Formats: sequence, structure tokens, C-alpha cells
Amino acid sequence: MGKFSKGILGGFSGKVGNVVGGNWKGVDYMRSKSSFKNLNPSDAQLAQQLKFGMCIRFVQSMSGLLEMTFNNFAVKKTGVNSALSYTLKNAVTGVYPIFSIDYASVLVSRGDLPNVLAPGVIMGVGSQLVYSWTDNTGVGVAKATDKAVPVAYCPSLNQCIYVTSGADRSSLTETLNLAAFSGRAVETYLGFISETGLNIASSLYTGSVLVS
Repeated sequence: MGKFSKGILGGFSGKVGNVVGGNWKGVDYMRSKSSFKNLNPSDAQLAQQLKFGMCIRFVQSMSGLLEMTFNNFAVKKTGVNSALSYTLKNAVTGVYPIFSIDYASVLVSRGDLPNVLAPGVIMGVGSQLVYSWTDNTGVGVAKATDKAVPVAYCPSLNQCIYVTSGADRSSLTETLNLAAFSGRAVETYLGFISETGLNIASSLYTGSVLVS
């Protein structure tokens, strides 16, 4: 049975006949109740299901990060959902039934804060991934105190290691301990976030690395 919360003209939650109502993130919605399941989905529907499942699995591996780093684009949705939408639209490659994620096209952070110049990574001693970059403090709203957000994703484990408040932009380097991924390949990224946490840079892909 449905329940009206604001009178007959307001939103309601529950079910009234074939209409289902609810509220999500402060937005009232109504949808028709599904009367049957499609037992013979088309190739296009199957393709979309495969893409969606693949991208869901990917973003869930770093959901805590994405809630913060996609916050500026999470309008009436979560940061994870915003990242999922971006990944589906921009970082899926292949032809049904074989799809894969184009890691070079992925963003693990998104925003208008200028990122650094010439970012790169090398494998250091003891499974330490060493990031380096050129400081561009003063470009736009870029500040010396902006914090690095280094990220490493391991496809074979579907796990992610990251730091959300790393070295300052002016430090020119940061390290990430990847001992948990020893012997495995990782996809690496570098983002930045302002000291206040309000401004976020779109991440840069820094390549695939085999962890020693």
C-alpha cells in the first residue's frame, strides 16, 4: 500500500496499483511496476548488461575514493554513480560479447583544478611506486599546498591502493606502497585535491607498471 507524505498532490512511497513511488536524494519519483521479465533480451540489451556489470565491478574497487573525487559532478547522484556514468560513456572498448576497460581513458578523479605537468612513475625499491611531476603552482587556482592523490588499480585482483591526501604539489614526488600487488601489473593514475578539499583535478593516466 502506498503512503502519501504531502497530500494528494505530493509524492508518495510504496505501491498504488501499477505505480511505484519513492524518494531518492530528496527527489520524488514514480515509475510503473514491471509486469513481466524479458526472457529474450536483444544483443543490444545483453551488451549493455555486460558493459554495466564490468564497469560496476571496476568502480566498486575504489568506491571510497570516488565518493570524494567525483563529488563535484555528483548532482543528485553519488560520486560512485557519477564515476560509473563517465566510465561507461568514455572508457569501454570492444565489440559484443567481448568488452574491456580502456584504462588510459579512465578518470579516478574529476574536476577543474589544474593537474601537474609531465607526471610519471617508476618502480622503486621494496614495491614502492614513485611518482614525479613538474610543479605548476600559480596556473589557474593551482596552489603549492594542493595534495597529490596517487592511485594504483590491479585488474587481476580488482583491488585499488590510493592516498587521498599525499605530498604537496610543490614536493614534486610521492610514493605508493604496492607490496600487496607484488608480481602483478597495475594501472596508475595521479590526481590532485586542494587543501580545503573543495577543488579537484581530473586525474592523469601514468601508465601500466609491473610491481616488483
